[in-house]
Amino acid sequence: MNQFQFVGTVAERDVVRYTPAGIPIVQARLQHQSEQVEAGIKRLVEFEMVAMAAGEISGRFSQTPLGGLFRFSGFLARKNRNSKSLVFHIIDFDPFTQV
Repeated sequence: MNQFQFVGTVAERDVVRYTPAGIPIVQARLQHQSEQVEAGIKRLVEFEMVAMAAGEISGRFSQTPLGGLFRFSGFLARKNRNSKSLVFHIIDFDPFTQV
């Protein structure tokens, strides 16, 4: 199973572009920061990842505010067939408010 979910901010976002097949795509850079417990010890976790939203969700994603906090869900895949780099494919996202 390849499912990934995290809370993060939209650090950068490109404008909508279209594939040769006419599918809208938006690429972005997402950032995450949280405190996790590993082996009983608290650890600060920070990362930045390349992401993309394709199809219907790309329109909604292209309207999100930069710096906005969201809960993202999706999957990881290679950037392209010959690459070892991963890209997070956004399937859904919702605004996140800390409790």
